[in-house]
Amino acid sequence: MWARLGVATLWLLHFLPWPLLAALGGALGRLAYRLAGARRRVTLTNLRLCFPSLAEAERERLARRHFEALAVAVLAEGIAWWGSKARLKRLVSLEGVEHWHRLQGQPVILLVPHFVGLDIGAVRLAADWPACAMYRTQSNPYIDRLLRRARTRFEPVTLVSRRDGIRGLVAALRKGLPLYYLPDQDYGARDALFVPFFGVPTATVTGLSRLARLTGAKVLPVVTRQLPRGRGYRIQIGPPWEDFPGESVEADTRRMNAFIEARILEMPEQYFWLHKRFKTRPPGQAPVY
Repeated sequence: MWARLGVATLWLLHFLPWPLLAALGGALGRLAYRLAGARRRVTLTNLRLCFPSLAEAERERLARRHFEALAVAVLAEGIAWWGSKARLKRLVSLEGVEHWHRLQGQPVILLVPHFVGLDIGAVRLAADWPACAMYRTQSNPYIDRLLRRARTRFEPVTLVSRRDGIRGLVAALRKGLPLYYLPDQDYGARDALFVPFFGVPTATVTGLSRLARLTGAKVLPVVTRQLPRGRGYRIQIGPPWEDFPGESVEADTRRMNAFIEARILEMPEQYFWLHKRFKTRPPGQAPVY
């Protein structure tokens, strides 16, 4: 019942003008920061590990800004799920799409770090291009149907189950589908290496390097930025990475983390700090959460 009530509320709110919706999201984020104690503690732990030189008060201000940005992104889901294609395109602008156009006919991996705008960015790209993405089935069948419909309502999007692993992604890439790939969360030690992330040894999946090696795919970095003062979002598509894959899978994975770190420093409040990024620890190291 609560899931349906939440979805109904999101549907009603998506009719509001975006500046008003963004202002409402900021207010909800400030409230969530006070109420969501467990996720607030995870966020502050992540910020302490990644930014040890920041004063505690500065990390708390950054955490509050993150909750605000995340709440704005949650309300933007209503537009991603039900808004018209025209409204979606007005809300989310594209920058650097010429890099993608130059690679037509080649396998392409879109490297998408976990910033708060990643979902609306995915739907915006799918408004113009077919693609594939890895998908984890939701435990609530109603939410699962809703998410599948939202992510495939424009151009065809192939959702590859995590159970199919890298084989399903390789098959999709070889069919010519660009892969919307999000490899920067903690999926456990399997298929992962401990490489630095802001100086912290972090379990990081090696799929980007392995997929590029298996398919010859080019890697295009894609970052969706939430713009201030209710101005919407901007998707920034960077040029294809040169000399990738490199000398080793580990070197490639370190390069990926270094790239993500650089983008985080540009907009630290928008990275997904609520996730337990450091849950899996190297052997012998104590838990951090």
